Amino acid sequence: MLANRAKKNHKHLKKRFAKQGIEVFRVYDWDIPEIRAVVDWYAGHLVVGEYTRAQSTPEWLPMMGKALAETFDVPMERVHLKQRKAGRQNGKRYERIDHTDTKIIMGERDLKFYVNPCDYVDTGLFSDHRNTRLMVQEMARGKDFLNLYCYTGAFTCYAAKGGAATTTSVDRSETAVNWVRENLELNGLSSENNQVIQKHTPDFLKKAKKEGRTFDLAVVDPPSYSTTMTTGEAFDIVKDHTWLLNAVVSIMRPNSTIFFSTNHQNFTSKLDVLPISSFEEITEQTIPEDYISKRKTIHRCWKIIV
Repeated sequence: MLANRAKKNHKHLKKRFAKQGIEVFRVYDWDIPEIRAVVDWYAGHLVVGEYTRAQSTPEWLPMMGKALAETFDVPMERVHLKQRKAGRQNGKRYERIDHTDTKIIMGERDLKFYVNPCDYVDTGLFSDHRNTRLMVQEMARGKDFLNLYCYTGAFTCYAAKGGAATTTSVDRSETAVNWVRENLELNGLSSENNQVIQKHTPDFLKKAKKEGRTFDLAVVDPPSYSTTMTTGEAFDIVKDHTWLLNAVVSIMRPNSTIFFSTNHQNFTSKLDVLPISSFEEITEQTIPEDYISKRKTIHRCWKIIV
């Protein structure tokens, strides 16, 4: 049932996405209530995640992988199995589950990105934000662009490709910032105008404010929860997004734009308290068709005008 549904979805999407140069897309996300899984297509690779729970059995995920491999006619070495756990996943974004150091190149429109389908729960490319990335690219020309919690820098590559005057990418993870540099180089975008900084975002914001740095366009996509290992300082997107966005607004120029997003499933925004001109939720525009689900909203996104 899982393999047949995923194959049907793949057939429906593949030609249209091929014309757009999109090689990574979702073909199954818990479509069938009894089958708690997510399946993503990566140009001949399958990444299969099981939404695990206490009663999950270890045989189930390999069985799903085998069925998908047979139906898609993909060798098992190109089927990558992951366990996805609910709740607070502090640090899981970068936590290794293997050490293959495998990186393969995937295309998204006129850009390419390194993905690692083996070593982490996430592969390095959040395909659910491909529409948002295109919005950023279309707005970026001549702008000074800031990408906070930048992960592997996909938004940065889109902004640079769109003609941003400068880009600044910030993440506290050494793994992430090295990955950003690799993606920039892959796309011929390595230059002194594209700065990559390994720093905790609140620390960067304080320093940028002190130095008088300002920006025209920003993306803020924080984790739902995080803890700073050195200080024990906790971040919770629901409670803390207002002070975070206040700090971002303080280094934005008049009439600048911030794209703010979260994948927290019970998020309530308090954007009306910010010192801004306007804000608009644009989630319906930013979620691609392969990520539309009755069960959950993969992310929510707002466009903020300072």
